[in-house]
Amino acid sequence: MRIEKDTLGAKEVPEDALYGIQTFRAVENFPISGQRAHRHFVWATVVVKKAAAIVNMQVGKLSKELGGAIVKACDEILAGRWRENFVVDVYQAGAGTSHNMNANEVIANRAAEILGLAKGKYAKIHPNDHVNMGQSTNDVFPTAMRLAMLRQLEDFYPPLRELENAFAKKGRAFKHILKSGRTHLQDAVPVTLGQEFNAYSLAMRKAEERIRLAADSLTILGIGGSAVGTGLNAAPGYREGMIRELSKITGWNLSGAKNLFEAMESAADFTYISSAVKNLAVELVRIANDLRLLSSGPRTGFNEIILPPVQPGSSIMPGKVNPVMAEMLNMVGFQVLGNDQAVTYAAQAGQLELNVMMPLMVHNILASLEILKNAIASFDKRCISSIQANRQVCEEFMHKSLGMATVLNPFIGYAKAAEVNQEASRTGKSVKEVILEKKIMPEKELNKILTPKYLTGVE
Repeated sequence: MRIEKDTLGAKEVPEDALYGIQTFRAVENFPISGQRAHRHFVWATVVVKKAAAIVNMQVGKLSKELGGAIVKACDEILAGRWRENFVVDVYQAGAGTSHNMNANEVIANRAAEILGLAKGKYAKIHPNDHVNMGQSTNDVFPTAMRLAMLRQLEDFYPPLRELENAFAKKGRAFKHILKSGRTHLQDAVPVTLGQEFNAYSLAMRKAEERIRLAADSLTILGIGGSAVGTGLNAAPGYREGMIRELSKITGWNLSGAKNLFEAMESAADFTYISSAVKNLAVELVRIANDLRLLSSGPRTGFNEIILPPVQPGSSIMPGKVNPVMAEMLNMVGFQVLGNDQAVTYAAQAGQLELNVMMPLMVHNILASLEILKNAIASFDKRCISSIQANRQVCEEFMHKSLGMATVLNPFIGYAKAAEVNQEASRTGKSVKEVILEKKIMPEKELNKILTPKYLTGVE
């Protein structure tokens, strides 16, 4: 162990740790969940620290020696080293002070080692004075939140686009498979199975568009506002330099907030992105429920589609196969809905110049993106790509559907169609059978009507 001191006194810290006394206090104070900062959030925080060191050297506030060591330490962390030293629980001090100091101490101690100095002394290179120069947790943390979410979204979009394409591919494959539509879970006019899957594909595309629109607001940063938005202790040119360097490091087109006070007080951009992700989850839950229903049975349900069997479904019923991938997607979707609710509560809890609930917000939003990304990829690979259509059942149900009588309105009139429907319902015969038996229409003319093109508009 080594002895370190802070404003509250002295404490022993593990000798080999790059973190210091303030981090160690947070570990002692917050043994809550066992969950640590998301990898993208660590990356984003260190990116902010690297940019700050570069800009503080440029404006003449930080020496080349110390600034260079800080930048080198940051680069090592960004390359994947020393991540085990980010040890603060996600449920921690308000506003994320513990996380910010964790980063400051790890970078300061590693920079000290680079300069040939001992860890934990801080006489030459200090976590607060040098690594945190010109900054406050209050502008670093929300800036890192935005960068982390933007980086996570880069990983998120590809599997979402793949799922959209998988639905579209099935839409093409099932283009001419006629089936009964259903509204209110009752018989309705015919559709094709392809039309249903094309609608799922479009729902994914629109969900992505909403998320991208919300993500645009994340590119507007409040860095440089320091503690309350006034920019106290930040050198002239620091704010502009930070936007420039962060854009350069990340490759994104970032900009500074027009009003640093609003940027620090309001969490609306975070509820915006969280809500967009929640809306995707709602769509996925809806689609998963459709697929569970359409594949139900197989003998006593709809059985219009066949989901791939990925594992045995029961410990007691031999041969049973369950729609487990859709069930998994449901559970992930429900968790995302809960995460969004927590973000909403946290966002409204802001007071005056700061919202101290930011650690909860970033944890939940990144968690939602992470589990949705993984769920979407698995759902695509192990379910959607291998779905088969049960054409015989689809067409059998369509002909049995009482909704078929609606198709005949223009030819035999509403009243006659209603009589046909009642007769079919009473006897259990199909609408087609009743029409032919009663010679209401010639079979040849009827068959011309009962085609995908006429019934659904599909060529």
